[in-house]
Amino acid sequence: MSSRDAASIETLQEQIGQEVGVSKWFMIDQERINKFADLTEDHQFIHIDPERAVKETPFDSTISHGFLTMSMVTAMSYDCLPRIEGVEMGINYGMDKLRFLSPVPSGSRVRGHFVLSSCEERKPGELTMKWTVSVEIEGHDKPALAAEWLTRQYFNKQQN
Repeated sequence: MSSRDAASIETLQEQIGQEVGVSKWFMIDQERINKFADLTEDHQFIHIDPERAVKETPFDSTISHGFLTMSMVTAMSYDCLPRIEGVEMGINYGMDKLRFLSPVPSGSRVRGHFVLSSCEERKPGELTMKWTVSVEIEGHDKPALAAEWLTRQYFNKQQN
C-alpha cells in the first residue's frame, strides 16, 4: 500500500505490529539546522558553529538538534503512511518513550520507519493511533531516535 492509497480502519487494524511505512530520505544540512536554531532560539555552538564543533566536540561536525530530528517525523509520515478513509484532519497527540540515540551530523540523510502499535476508536469520529518510530541515519548502524508517537485522526462529521 502506498502513502497515496486510502486505508480503512479495518485494514489498519490488520497491520498492527507491522511496519506500515518507510519514508524517503530527508537531508539534514547546515541550512536546515540553522533555520531550526533561529526558530527555536537554540543557538548552541554544537548546532551552528562548524569550526568550534570540530574542535570542541567528539562529533567532527555540527549536529542536528534532537528536536529537529523529532519534528521531521511528521514530514516522514506524510511521505509513507497511507491516508485513512474519511479522515478530515489529524493532530499530534504526543510522544512516549522518546530517546535520542545517536547525533545526526550536518549533511546526513535520515528516514523514518513506522510500525503501527495500536489503532483504537476512542469515541465516535476520533481514532487514536500509536506508532513505534525509528529514524535511521544513512550509513549508520544506530538510529537517531526511537519513540512511540501518538496521533489522533478526526473523521468527517457527516460520516458519523
